[in-house]
Amino acid sequence: MSTTSLRYCLVQHEPVTSLDAFEHELAALVAEHPGVQLFVFPEMHVCGGEADGALAGLTHFIEPLDGPRDQRFRAAAQRHGIWLIPGSVYEATPGPDIQDAAAATLHTGEATAFNTVSAYSPSGERVASYRKVFPWQPYEQSTPGSEFTVFQLGEFGRVGLSICYDIWFPEHARQLAWLGADLLVNVVRTGTNDREQELVLCRATAIANQLSVLSVNAASPGSRGQSIAVDAEGRPRVRAVDASPQELVDTIDLADSRRVRRTGTAGVNRVWEQLDHSPIALPMYWGGVIQPSPIARDA
Repeated sequence: MSTTSLRYCLVQHEPVTSLDAFEHELAALVAEHPGVQLFVFPEMHVCGGEADGALAGLTHFIEPLDGPRDQRFRAAAQRHGIWLIPGSVYEATPGPDIQDAAAATLHTGEATAFNTVSAYSPSGERVASYRKVFPWQPYEQSTPGSEFTVFQLGEFGRVGLSICYDIWFPEHARQLAWLGADLLVNVVRTGTNDREQELVLCRATAIANQLSVLSVNAASPGSRGQSIAVDAEGRPRVRAVDASPQELVDTIDLADSRRVRRTGTAGVNRVWEQLDHSPIALPMYWGGVIQPSPIARDA
């Protein structure tokens, strides 16, 4: 197997209500799926069924990024020797009045938090964190993030992080690809009727940006499931056809995105090469330009 081939597990389960429950769940999954190197859980997986976008009354789920919950995730990844993306969590927004979860409120009494996903290495290090740039407004009350996150997943390749509604914005995935992502991981908690459209967006995102996409949604009864993995040419590798609790296990070569960018999707379309010209103005972005970085262009 290539050193860039990654064995992963998309965990389409119902949310859990405690970190103890999560640790038991993870231990069982590691035992059931030996050889898996990366486990990915849905959006707000450890925040229980209450984490429905409205933050009022959810201060018990809000912690600073480096709080006790983070330490539990670090320890779990190290204990099992795995890469771990445990789904997103509510992260307390920084500020003088935010010292811990109990204090994570505005003067109005309404909780404020980022919707944040992190990645942990087999050595127990938090190697990346990403705050959801596009909350599903006005329903989702979390504070929007302002930065895009791509990190090196060991020897396998570069991974970009994405949370649910982010997939609806083509600029988001294009930015991650521009930063050199070989793989986009999209953690989801979609319980509405638009999961069918999200599946199309996952394939379109892979095709337009020539990177692989992993999209893991929560299971019923609160969510619509239908998790999916798509390769760098937009072809589904594995998918859940319904919302039942299940795990999708597969192996994907992260170097495939670099091959596709070099030889073309279906051996024809080399979109990054097409972009490699003099800067092209983008008036709708207030002075933005198309000018791929050396990371994406030279991949």
